[in-house]
Amino acid sequence: MAHERMYDEDDPLLLRLRELALALPEATEKEAWGRPTFRCGKIFALYGGGVKVRPGEHEPHDRAVLFKAEPGETAALDEDPRFFLPAYYGPFGWRGLDLDTPDVDWDEVRELLDASFRLVATRRAVKELDAR
Repeated sequence: MAHERMYDEDDPLLLRLRELALALPEATEKEAWGRPTFRCGKIFALYGGGVKVRPGEHEPHDRAVLFKAEPGETAALDEDPRFFLPAYYGPFGWRGLDLDTPDVDWDEVRELLDASFRLVATRRAVKELDAR
């Protein structure tokens, strides 16, 4: 069963995130679970998610980037109030960052995408990224 689309294709935050994510070597976009996912073989980022509040109840973060955090960085991210533990993905090392705040640092978003990408991308794609 297909999921209902949970984003606006013309959302300027999605457009900015898409530009950054698809600039990475061999990166592609595919809608899954009603949300844009960015992949290099495996998923390295998603647009939108939520936090599980209690069974069956989620707090939406529809304009956030979800990313796979470097294992040594998760504790620091968990101390930073800007980041959240996304439902379903959090136990696997993923974190989220809301993009709809006035102080979003897009250079930081680029760095988070880069790190997440490197955790899942092929050696060939990482080598191409390093050569840039």
